[in-house]
Amino acid sequence: MARLQHTDGLTEEQGELLKLVREFVDEQIIPVATELEHRDEYPAEIVEGMKEMGIFGLMIPEEYGGLGESLLTYALTVEEIARGWMSVSGIINTHFIVAYMLLQHGTEEQKQKYLPRMATGEVRGAFSMSEPGCGSDVSGIRTKAVRTGAGSDEWTINGQKMWLTNGGSSTLVAVLTKTDAEADEDASVYKKMTTFLVEKTPGFGEVEPGLTVPGKIEKMGYKGVDTTELVFDGYTTTTDQILGGVPGKGFYQMMDGVEVGRVNVAARACGVAVRAFELGIAYAQQRETFGKKIAQHQAVLFRLAEMATKCEAAHQMMVKAARIKDKGERNDLEAGMAKYLASEYCAEVVEDSFRIHGGYGYSKEYEIERLYREAPMLLIGEGTADIQRMIIGRRLLEDYALKG
Repeated sequence: MARLQHTDGLTEEQGELLKLVREFVDEQIIPVATELEHRDEYPAEIVEGMKEMGIFGLMIPEEYGGLGESLLTYALTVEEIARGWMSVSGIINTHFIVAYMLLQHGTEEQKQKYLPRMATGEVRGAFSMSEPGCGSDVSGIRTKAVRTGAGSDEWTINGQKMWLTNGGSSTLVAVLTKTDAEADEDASVYKKMTTFLVEKTPGFGEVEPGLTVPGKIEKMGYKGVDTTELVFDGYTTTTDQILGGVPGKGFYQMMDGVEVGRVNVAARACGVAVRAFELGIAYAQQRETFGKKIAQHQAVLFRLAEMATKCEAAHQMMVKAARIKDKGERNDLEAGMAKYLASEYCAEVVEDSFRIHGGYGYSKEYEIERLYREAPMLLIGEGTADIQRMIIGRRLLEDYALKG
């Protein structure tokens, strides 16, 4: 049994679940991942398998038809899935964030309406903050929702969203909009935002009146999963579809979702990194140069040692962040650190494995070529490294503020 990324203190049930997921990854994902990725093909059969295992409802409480597991269990599951193919973990990540936001901020009617069907995978979630003119600067969004009349329960949304994971396959999207008219003029820009729950049919083109999902955005990596824009042009909805039923809370709801999403991205980075290490250490024991296996050359041996240490450090940081959130405590510092460390280390471990493979690493026949294109996405997803450093630094100044 490999010693890397071992998690102490798991229950027997958690251990059994993770064993099943790992077997699923080894048997159903790894053998087909590279072929599907090269074709940029949506992994429909893999998704059906995850539905049957209950993964789409992993953190949804039993009262709503889910398994009621912890964030830690979910993160460790994501780590295993990303080890097989990072794109598959992306399919459930955005779904999980929407389910979490509904649990934490939705009305009881919204929970009853969506969560049981999200638990089975019948309703598939996606969330949308980013726009063509803004990335990490959420205050710069321009998509606007306006009541059709004073005191009306009907709203019209216009604008364009960007980088929507599961944009084509999802049926429920949490969309952040500006609702300036609903707040005092001198109110913070962050109190002038509202999250709408937008239902749509899967597919591309005009999926609902006034709502268009253009074709997939072509990407360097992270293929298979559909990444799209979302264009609103006179789309109409009602107050019932505002997350929590009250306008003006959208920014804070989204940030809560992103906070747990950062633990998720850290877990994905851990999964990709350990897969790169597995490929590197296996190849190093097969390839011979100068009369011996390259693993016996000190330069390669040192590289393997650094790779393993980075995998282990990132995993333990991710586990800590998940456990703090599970205790109901604020974890923005730990989540930021975990996401920052894991994504940076992932990129480094993947490149080291790529170097160990030598010229063969540049061939599409070898799995490391796919990982080399996938790892950069983790450096920017759920906030870039610079954004994480800002979050970490500001929180440290709060914790270590000088007295007097």
